[in-house]
Amino acid sequence: MRDANESRAIQIEELTAGFGSFTAVRQVSLRIPPNKITAIIGPSGSGKSTLVRCLNRLHEEVRGAWMQGRVRLGGHDIFATDVDPVQLRRRVGMVFQRPNPFPTMSVAENVVAGLRLNRWGRPAGLDDRIEESLRRAALWEQVKDKLHVSGASLSGGQQQRLCIARALAVEPDVLLMDEPCSALDPVATFKIEELMKELAEDITIVIVTHNMQQAARVSDYTAFLMMGEDRAGELVEFGPTDRIFTNPSDKRTEDYITGRFG
Repeated sequence: MRDANESRAIQIEELTAGFGSFTAVRQVSLRIPPNKITAIIGPSGSGKSTLVRCLNRLHEEVRGAWMQGRVRLGGHDIFATDVDPVQLRRRVGMVFQRPNPFPTMSVAENVVAGLRLNRWGRPAGLDDRIEESLRRAALWEQVKDKLHVSGASLSGGQQQRLCIARALAVEPDVLLMDEPCSALDPVATFKIEELMKELAEDITIVIVTHNMQQAARVSDYTAFLMMGEDRAGELVEFGPTDRIFTNPSDKRTEDYITGRFG
């Protein structure tokens, strides 16, 4: 019987993507294991964000964007003609670099915004869903008496956890996080990192980060990208984080992690 967790595995096959005449990332192939945290590291401009945005088809929303190759989620091609991108993004949620709660919505409305976008109307037990999502995002105790205030009134770290709660409310299989802590202070960053570890028990997490210490602390696997001669991002190395950081197989990985370039 197929492992149920395999529905959360991502297989990337010879993925090349870019904008107009520019190739941002070239020929990336790797398997992102389910229910683990995979960090994507590399210098600025190496295609990390482009790669991640291909995984839930946000890349194609940019004018002039194009992609070649294949991405499979649970064995199914996410670019197949019968795949609805909106429904895909329910399964593959995303948290961005800067917290982006909807400022005209309350905390509670922010949490269920994804449900309404998916035309789920007002499903039974909506209040329970709000509480459950905020609890999973480690935010419930701080906002349970503020559910009707604007989401934008929360602190930066709380806003980011609110965005995570919003993504969790639609019960995703995968959560993509594009530098989710870059705008946060160390205390808020620690809380987000602890939250990621807890969430990985139930979902697959992919995090883009420039913070080498963060990648070493939170991730199970690490992919290192860097620019080739034509500035297209290429996968240099992928493997368990412990090995990548202590015994990388490529000298370029070692040089980047130790700060010799990048």
